[in-house]
Amino acid sequence: MGTSYHITMVDIRRGANRAKLQALIDSELHQVNQVMSTYIDNSELMRFNRSPVGQAIPVSKPLADVVEMSLDIYRRSDGAFEVTVGPLVNLWGFGPQPEPEKIPSETDIARLQQIVGSDALKMTREPDTLTRERPVEIDLSAIAKGYGVDRIALLLEQRGIRNYLVEIGGELRTLGKNPKGRIWRIGIEAPDSIEQIVQQSIGVSGKGVATSGDYRNYYERGGVRYAHSIDPRTGRPLQHRLASVTVVADSCAEADGLATALNVLGDEAGMALAERENLAVFMLVKTDKGFEQRYSAAFAPYLEKSE
Repeated sequence: MGTSYHITMVDIRRGANRAKLQALIDSELHQVNQVMSTYIDNSELMRFNRSPVGQAIPVSKPLADVVEMSLDIYRRSDGAFEVTVGPLVNLWGFGPQPEPEKIPSETDIARLQQIVGSDALKMTREPDTLTRERPVEIDLSAIAKGYGVDRIALLLEQRGIRNYLVEIGGELRTLGKNPKGRIWRIGIEAPDSIEQIVQQSIGVSGKGVATSGDYRNYYERGGVRYAHSIDPRTGRPLQHRLASVTVVADSCAEADGLATALNVLGDEAGMALAERENLAVFMLVKTDKGFEQRYSAAFAPYLEKSE
């Protein structure tokens, strides 16, 4: 996944074989990578991306589950969440290629927009198959970390651990209490903070938490700032005032995907979706006076617990 992970377990029983548990965790993450990584050339996902267009390819349940959730968030967000957006990300210099010397042309953007789109993906369940109706390629980096967190959380619960925090690359899930016997307190980072200052603390147990933002990965050309998140509907980097969005959801995979979708939608459309679907969402929005906090009605209880 190109990142680090951190796990805190409170009630691991005395005498437990920690080395064995570590090996189980590493094995679980290895399995997720072998299914969904774009870093591994022979992962199941990369093999699917090379499959013949128009042919239904049998896929594993984990891959089908994550793609199904991705397509659901794609529909709910009116196309703001897009797992096939990779070519546009690469075009703007936020993929494997270096930053472009000049911004892409309208012609190049339009050409890729004709290909990109989750409407080209068709899937069936039981049997689990996936079909590319155009030569799109899937990149699950906006949801796979969250799914990995869920897999580790399930592994811990299957071994009787009921008080934990699992974090992979900033996406996390908690259950029970922290080592002090209190609800887990999570810090939402202040945007543009070099020293990782906490903007707001929240109290969370039994939920997944994910944050998406553009304040670290960007470049400037001609005095214009281009952020790494691409709006698949325009083919261009985001230009709105939303600096970061944090989502609390039942699963970390859903929180991960929704955070990306809401980040693309921006503060007004994103918050409208949050209130319409009763999503727990916290936003930091750029203003002339700094960053303004906004949150949905469903997020308010998490703020209250942090007091």
